[in-house]
Amino acid sequence: MCGVKGIVLDASILLKAGDDENGTPSLRPDAVYVLRKLRYSNIFTGISYGLDLSAPKVCLLQESARLYSYNCFVFRPSALDNFVSEVSLEWGDNTGSYMHVVSSYKDEEIAQMISSGWLITVLRSPGKASDVEYSTGTGNPSKIFINKLEELPLIICHLNKKVMGKDVKTVGYLMKPSREEDFAKRGAFPIKPTPNGLIFVPLTYELPISQQLQEIDGVLHKATDDIITVEMSSSSDFENKVTYTEGMQELQRYIGCHPDCCVIDPFTNIYPVLDRLKIQQILGGLENLNSKSCSKIRGPHFLKVVDFREPKLEDKLVNAKLSLPNIVKPQVACGVADAHSMAIVFKADSYKDLNVPLPAIVQEYVDHSSTMFKFYVVGKKIFFAIKKSTPNADTLIKLAEEKELKPLLFDSLKSLPVDKLKSQNEDNTRIDHELVTDAANWLRRVLDLTIFGFDVVIQESTGDHVIVDVNYLPSFKEVPDEVAIPTFWEAIKEKLTGKQSTEAAILL
Repeated sequence: MCGVKGIVLDASILLKAGDDENGTPSLRPDAVYVLRKLRYSNIFTGISYGLDLSAPKVCLLQESARLYSYNCFVFRPSALDNFVSEVSLEWGDNTGSYMHVVSSYKDEEIAQMISSGWLITVLRSPGKASDVEYSTGTGNPSKIFINKLEELPLIICHLNKKVMGKDVKTVGYLMKPSREEDFAKRGAFPIKPTPNGLIFVPLTYELPISQQLQEIDGVLHKATDDIITVEMSSSSDFENKVTYTEGMQELQRYIGCHPDCCVIDPFTNIYPVLDRLKIQQILGGLENLNSKSCSKIRGPHFLKVVDFREPKLEDKLVNAKLSLPNIVKPQVACGVADAHSMAIVFKADSYKDLNVPLPAIVQEYVDHSSTMFKFYVVGKKIFFAIKKSTPNADTLIKLAEEKELKPLLFDSLKSLPVDKLKSQNEDNTRIDHELVTDAANWLRRVLDLTIFGFDVVIQESTGDHVIVDVNYLPSFKEVPDEVAIPTFWEAIKEKLTGKQSTEAAILL
C-alpha cells in the first residue's frame, strides 16, 4: 500500500505577494522551508504554474526546480486532464495518490481532480482555522486546509501512516539545518516509509510542538544545537546548568508531561557527553575490561583546572601523571561557541596566560603515530574509520620551537597538522577489535545511548588503546550510505519498539 507518493506545489503558494522595489519576484520564506524539506523526502515533488504567469516568475520557479531537482508542470484549470496525464506520465500511475497544494480551487475543479485520485491541499488565508473535509464513503481526506506551509510534512505523514497502518512508526527530528541536510542528503530522513516502516518528519518551532507531536511516535534530536548557555559552577548537576532555546524547552516540557513519548535519546542520558569531566570519570571504569586482553583500553590521564594561575598547578599535573606537552580542553564539550577552543601546552609557565575557557580539562597528549580510529555505535552495529591525526609530540615540539614553544591554540572542528606521508593501510592490524567492542558495549550500557561515537588512539610506547573523545548522534559520514542508513533506521526502530539488542558487534 502507498499513501502520498507525489506532491505538486503551485506557484500561488510559493511566490511572495508582489515584487521587490526592483520588480524582482521572490519566494515566500515558508515556501523555501517546504522546498528544502521535501528535497530528500523520497516523494516525487514538482512545481506548477499557469501560462499567464510573468516571465520573471516562471524563471524563478524553474530555477528553484533545478536547484532542488524538482519537475515543472504547466497548470491550466481548463485542461486538468492534460495536467493529470502529464504528472502521471512523468511519475508513473501506480498505487498511491498525488497531492496538489494551492491557494484556491473551484469546486468543479476539485471534483475532477478527486475523481482522478488526487488530493487537494489549500493554504488558507491568514486568520482562518484549519479544517479537513473528507470525501464520502472512503474515510480519506479529499480536500485539506492548512494555515501554514510548515504543516505540509505533517499532513503527508498523517496520510501515509493512515494508509500503512500501525506497523509504521513516525519519527520527528530536530537539529540545526546544516546537520539535518547532512543526514537528509544521504537519504536518512524520508517522509516516504522506509523498508522497515519508519516515516521521518521535520519538527519546526514555527508550529506548536504539542500539535506536531500528536502525529509522532518518537523524537530524534540533537539538543546541543539548541543550547544558549552552559553555566559551570561547583554543582555536579549538569542538567541545571544548561539553558536551551524556548523551542527546545517547550519540547522538554511536553516530554515531561508525556512519558510515553519515546526520545532518542533522553536529555538526562546526553548530559554526560556534554561534560568532559564527567566523561573522563566514566572512562575510568574501563579498567574492569582489561583482564582478558593483552592490550589495555583506558581514558587519558587528566586534571580539572579552575584557575591556570593557581600556585601548585605544576605539582598537580605531576600527581595526575601529566607530562608535557598537554592538551587543554574546555570542560563544556559542545553546544557553546568556545567548546572547541583548545590548546597544546609545551611549557608549564605557559599556563598562567593560557587562553582556553575555564573550567578546563588538562589531558594527556598521547603519541599515536598520527592515527585516530573513529568508532560509531549505531544500535547493535559498530563501525569504524581510520583517520590521520595530529603528529607525535616530538614533531609538534619542533613546530612550536619556531614560535618559542608558545601554546598551540586551535579549534578542534578544524584541521591540525597531520603526517601526510603516513599510510593508513597498516593501522587496522594494530587495533584490538575485541577489546574495543567490549568497550563499546560497556559504554552503551553505561551511557544508555542509541547512537554515539568515540575516538581511539593507540599509544606508541605501550600499545594502550586510549579513548580521547565521546560524542552522541555523530554523522558517521565515513561509513558508506548503503550500510550506514539502513543500520540507522534499524537502531531507531528498535528504540521505538523497545526491542534493543543488549550487545553490539563490530563490522570489519
